[in-house]
Amino acid sequence: MIEATPLAAVRLDVWLWAARFFKTRSLAKQAVETGKVDVAGQRPKSSRAVRVGEQLQISRGDDVYEVQVRGLSELRGPAPVAQQLYEESEASRARRAEVRAQRAAAANGYQAPEHRPDKRARRLIRALGDLDAL
Repeated sequence: MIEATPLAAVRLDVWLWAARFFKTRSLAKQAVETGKVDVAGQRPKSSRAVRVGEQLQISRGDDVYEVQVRGLSELRGPAPVAQQLYEESEASRARRAEVRAQRAAAANGYQAPEHRPDKRARRLIRALGDLDAL
């Protein structure tokens, strides 16, 4: 029988994948390489070892998560288990809720058209699109 030994450190991209911040490990690696993840205020490499107690700032779309590592895992498990790997700060939760409310308010002003554009309207839409390219 193989006993599970507690992990001292895990690669950053593996931890981000296991904690379900990114759907694949390659997406997690790409996010780290493009500067969307900070560890203690520094831009890390994807192979950097993450330890319990470290502070991470993760940008995913419009959302910015500020989390503290609470556990380590190399395996991606169910969402309730993944949520136990980190603790998000209250300030981060409040900021994300505020941004979400602003996005919802901006979306409330949009009204979908009642029908598909006709031939004349499509030409106008294309002409407007060409102006944006200039």
